[in-house]
Amino acid sequence: MTEEKKPELTEYAEGWITERKGTGIPGFLKLAYPVILIAVIAYLFVYMNGEVTHSSRGNLVQQLNAVTGNANTFMYAVLVLIAVYVIVLLAFVYKKSDH
Repeated sequence: MTEEKKPELTEYAEGWITERKGTGIPGFLKLAYPVILIAVIAYLFVYMNGEVTHSSRGNLVQQLNAVTGNANTFMYAVLVLIAVYVIVLLAFVYKKSDH
């Protein structure tokens, strides 16, 4: 009788996710990560102080911003944190697998 060689499986999240050992990240995910993260950063940058150019509620948003002040400093800090996260994530995604 020949001995069948079973693929070595790695389990994550208590067995909810399994993968063969040595499996890389699929190409579409490597492309999706930066595209989604760039879109999120662009969205936060464009709507940093709300949707002030909207035809019906833009005036209300501008009035609220006048009373409460803008959130530029805080939002720039959030954008910096997101940029750091993007760099770490992309470094993890594109590095060579150890196993």
